[in-house]
Amino acid sequence: MSVRRILTVDQDLKVLKQKSSPVERVDDDLRALMDDMLETMYDAPGIGLAAIQVGVPKRVIVMDLSRGDEPKAPRFLVNPEIVWSSEELAPYEEGCLSVPEIYEEVQRPARVRVRYMNYAGERIEEDADGLFATCVQHEIDHLEGVLFIDYLSRLKRDRAVAKVRKAAKDEAA
Repeated sequence: MSVRRILTVDQDLKVLKQKSSPVERVDDDLRALMDDMLETMYDAPGIGLAAIQVGVPKRVIVMDLSRGDEPKAPRFLVNPEIVWSSEELAPYEEGCLSVPEIYEEVQRPARVRVRYMNYAGERIEEDADGLFATCVQHEIDHLEGVLFIDYLSRLKRDRAVAKVRKAAKDEAA
């Protein structure tokens, strides 16, 4: 396993806006990618990561919503798709490893049903609410080339990208 570089909006927007391709099967190469993604996400630290965020345009997500001293609870979602969403919306202040240090409120469906393959390649369908629903929708957006800042006004989005650029420039100096 290895920590990979996480792409950011200031340098890698064109890649991040790509639509990811479906995965044909879960094999050892894909599991190695998912292991690297999980290690990268923990190192960042974050709670979710899409393969495109490490420059791999495949429909793969890892996440772990455990907090603090709770035991790790990694999830692996291959070819995830939302098959149902509630009409009820829920606000959540989202952040993103590809848009570092920026947090803004986004409204998303409060509950969703998601279908995917897991680490073993088994087909799963489950209902999600709360943080799981928010995170899975956020990460599936990445697979479609959509960032959470795309839900913001143009002014807020431009300010967010400018802040990320400035922080990167300051860090490089």
